[in-house]
Amino acid sequence: MSDPDQHAEPFDAVDIIAAKRDRHRLTDAQIDWVIDAYTRGVVAEEQMAALAMAVYLNGLDRAETSRWTTAMVNSGTTLDFTDLGKPTADKHSTGGVGDKITLALTPLVASFGVAVPQLSGRGLGHTGGTLDKLESIPRWRAQISTDRMREILRDTGGVVCAAGEDLAPADRRLYALRDVTGTVESVPLIASSIMSKKIAEGTGALVLDVKVGSGAFMKDLESARLLATTMVEIGADAGLATSALLTDMSRPLGRTVGNALEVREAVEVLAGGGPEDVVELTVALAREMLDAAGLPDADPAAALTDGRALDSWRAMIHAQGGDPDADLPTAAHTHQVLADRDGWLTHTDALAFGVASWRLGAGRARKEDAVSAGAGIELHTVVGERVRAGQPLFILHADEEVRFDRALASLDGAWTVADEAPESRESVILGRIGGNSNTLRPADC
Repeated sequence: MSDPDQHAEPFDAVDIIAAKRDRHRLTDAQIDWVIDAYTRGVVAEEQMAALAMAVYLNGLDRAETSRWTTAMVNSGTTLDFTDLGKPTADKHSTGGVGDKITLALTPLVASFGVAVPQLSGRGLGHTGGTLDKLESIPRWRAQISTDRMREILRDTGGVVCAAGEDLAPADRRLYALRDVTGTVESVPLIASSIMSKKIAEGTGALVLDVKVGSGAFMKDLESARLLATTMVEIGADAGLATSALLTDMSRPLGRTVGNALEVREAVEVLAGGGPEDVVELTVALAREMLDAAGLPDADPAAALTDGRALDSWRAMIHAQGGDPDADLPTAAHTHQVLADRDGWLTHTDALAFGVASWRLGAGRARKEDAVSAGAGIELHTVVGERVRAGQPLFILHADEEVRFDRALASLDGAWTVADEAPESRESVILGRIGGNSNTLRPADC
């Protein structure tokens, strides 16, 4: 006769919820069990929602956050690239408007013999998705097997692909739950969500690009610094070399917002051109990744001008079935926004431009929505440049003309032309967290 208690769970979800509700620390065993039990379906959705709200209100300390992250990593499979015979490094951005950095950064770092296993996602709302951008390249494939990923990393060094369903599955469930329970903004839950996927990915070093400003998830420097610090601490506790750059997302990055438009701009950077802010951030992140990979003397700026990075891009795209020489999609219709006076462009609001691009068809409201490869916005003028009345400021791209009115409505008040030139931005990089220094630019402290 079987023992009725042999399959009993070691904890009760209600006790764990109550403990965090009452501001107690959760033990390692409690955290391990609740994440595993939630993944198995033993902890109900409403119970995990209650625990997420308790965490949102009362937080997790460093040890709890690191253990929570480890438990989510352990909920699925992990990748291991130590047999490649080359160092590995990766980068993660917290999301922004016009953020095409991964497109240029991955082949740039790979051109130095570093493997870059970049598991990326799709866009939702006003922030673009790297996979959506790359899928504007004819025949390029986001879905590849782990074996094929390993082959490409060994041969060409750079892979950008979709994460498998078995990588940190607890995070996938919890992410969806947080979205409908008002608990998205919890720093420990954000940090553990990002880091669980990156640790499971098996990279040897990680550089974080934490965006700050209207087009970013973190609107102010203080909250961005807290998130960056939390993620760097999780990395350190997991034995993963991690650093973070805090970067400006108060205005769109570069001169394009939208899928194929951003691919074109990234290729310009890889060919030695491109907007100054995109080049600056790409090179800075590359230096962080190369230093962490054991190549502190590497010169990524030189690789952008001597052809190595562009060759690496072509090999990377070809390896995933794409044609780097094919024409990229263009939208069927365009609409110009003209300056109504002489002056200087002093302000562009990143969030408004992201929403406008989404309304033009470049983004999606739901995960299952399709996106337009050619839709988006070209910024013919950026902050700090002089304009004349009647000069094109921005060009909107859409497959259906009916989309222009709503996009223009979201841009109402999103830019300013003034008599005086604005103060020049010193750098798109606001500070650094991790390694041997935690610094912020004095003007931003």
